[in-house]
Amino acid sequence: MASQAAAAAVKIMPLGASIVTTCWRATLWKQLKDAGMTNIDFVGTQKATTCAFPYDGEHEGRPGSLAIEYVQKNWLPGILSATKPDVVLVHLGTNDVIQRKNTPDIIAAYAVMIDQMRASNPRMHVLFSTLIPMEANMFGGAVTRIIELNEAIKKWAPGKSLPTSPIVVVDNFEGFDVATDTTDGEHPNAKGEAKMAAKFYTPLVQAIQQVNGRRLR
Repeated sequence: MASQAAAAAVKIMPLGASIVTTCWRATLWKQLKDAGMTNIDFVGTQKATTCAFPYDGEHEGRPGSLAIEYVQKNWLPGILSATKPDVVLVHLGTNDVIQRKNTPDIIAAYAVMIDQMRASNPRMHVLFSTLIPMEANMFGGAVTRIIELNEAIKKWAPGKSLPTSPIVVVDNFEGFDVATDTTDGEHPNAKGEAKMAAKFYTPLVQAIQQVNGRRLR
């Protein structure tokens, strides 16, 4: 029975750059467990980072990486083959913005990544986060370009979403205070991590329920 339960676990992959390596994943995992959602498995080729308590910490957060880089280096197909997620949590693009990549090029990279996810799993659920803000004067005022990219994400995602493979936008920009919620003007501190976990929680619970519901039909 234990092996059957493990085989049926809903696999969840956090995907992105250094912000994905922070402890919002641990907080989110604990909230799911505390709510009785035990049949879950966080996956990725990157090992757990240290947080305040033990947790299922595998992830796909690659510090310094770009969405455009994920596509140019064709990282995702191999990652998906190794991990086989049912749900992907995406926070990716801050480094593209810092390096002044064009918003349409970043969106195009996102689209390729979604296609790669669906090639791996035609029923992939994707929770696609807007980027958290950063301190106004960092990287030549990159926060202005983050706002532009976030608006583009909100316009792009619904048109790319499918009934069989939904994309849900999770707005981690709204309500996030750089002054109180980051360690360095860019990466979340414990308060910011709690906010991110809270934003992901409800849509992730819904995605888990939908995956489980399909398996019962």
